[in-house]
Amino acid sequence: MTPLAALEEIAFLLERERASRYRSKAFRAAAAAITGLTDEQLRDTASLRRRKGIGDSTFAVIQQALDGQVPAYLVQLREAAGVEAPTAGAGLRAKLRGDLHSHSEWSDGLTPIDSMVEAARVLGHEYVALTDHSPRLRVANGLSVERLQEQREVVAGINASSPAGFTLLTGIEVDILEDGGLDQTPEMLDALDVVVASAHSKLRMERAPMTRRLVAAASSPHVDVLGHVTGRLVEGSRGTRPQSTFDARAVFESCAAHGVAVEINSRPERQDPPDELIALALELGCLFSIDSDAHAPGQLSLIDHGAARAVKLGVPPERIVTTWPLDRLRAWTARPRDAGGSEGF
Repeated sequence: MTPLAALEEIAFLLERERASRYRSKAFRAAAAAITGLTDEQLRDTASLRRRKGIGDSTFAVIQQALDGQVPAYLVQLREAAGVEAPTAGAGLRAKLRGDLHSHSEWSDGLTPIDSMVEAARVLGHEYVALTDHSPRLRVANGLSVERLQEQREVVAGINASSPAGFTLLTGIEVDILEDGGLDQTPEMLDALDVVVASAHSKLRMERAPMTRRLVAAASSPHVDVLGHVTGRLVEGSRGTRPQSTFDARAVFESCAAHGVAVEINSRPERQDPPDELIALALELGCLFSIDSDAHAPGQLSLIDHGAARAVKLGVPPERIVTTWPLDRLRAWTARPRDAGGSEGF
């Protein structure tokens, strides 16, 4: 194992486990600091210790890798993550071709776009949608029309230089406003490949207005995926948060009528929607999208969790849009919105 590979895998596993962002960023900084160094330069310990981005922990990892060992810290993280253990959703996971919900440092993600793209390729994805936040989420550095247009141009450049077999899709996680409107211009939403709509504020609205809010979003001619629909948090460093109260049958009937996929959000702290709501959406004929909601490269692998939940609840692979090849996915996102429905996709 090379020192660079060890540092990158440690960062990946720290991101997957949603550890402190400072820890994962420290290992990514160290990886960047040694990229391109020769073996001789890596073995010059005095010079290496003076190099910006190299601290005690990362230096120890580099030395252990140079000595032919799998670094102890990496062994510990692998064991904690159970990376060798098969999951309940392994069969479905193998059928997943992509991910429609991810973030970069353009909003509240931790890394540049190209780091997310490289991780997606390593995971075997055929496509990933870049869905940074919309303008109203200032705390998440949401993208204005101008910044989103700039990002679209960056994505075009990445796709032009990408090897065959992988596509980075333009997208947004657009905030659902209190009245059910969307926090971006219709013209920009029309120009994107994928639109995920999620509520991030006023999650404790009364049942009736919250129902109207979500039904309006699911009925929008611009929306493809309804993201983390209940907004709940069940574990993690942010604490817990109860799910929003709304008429789930009305919301999912609207999703089914308009061909909008209900997101199975794979983040363990969300587990959203709850099991009983996934079962209801399944009964009502909804499509689903198993997404990572990744904010760092290692978190793209969280779709393992979403796949396991989908298998447990009996969601058929053909109803999961992220199992579809890119041409079928594009046909779905380009569907005639006035007709509604999802037949033929």
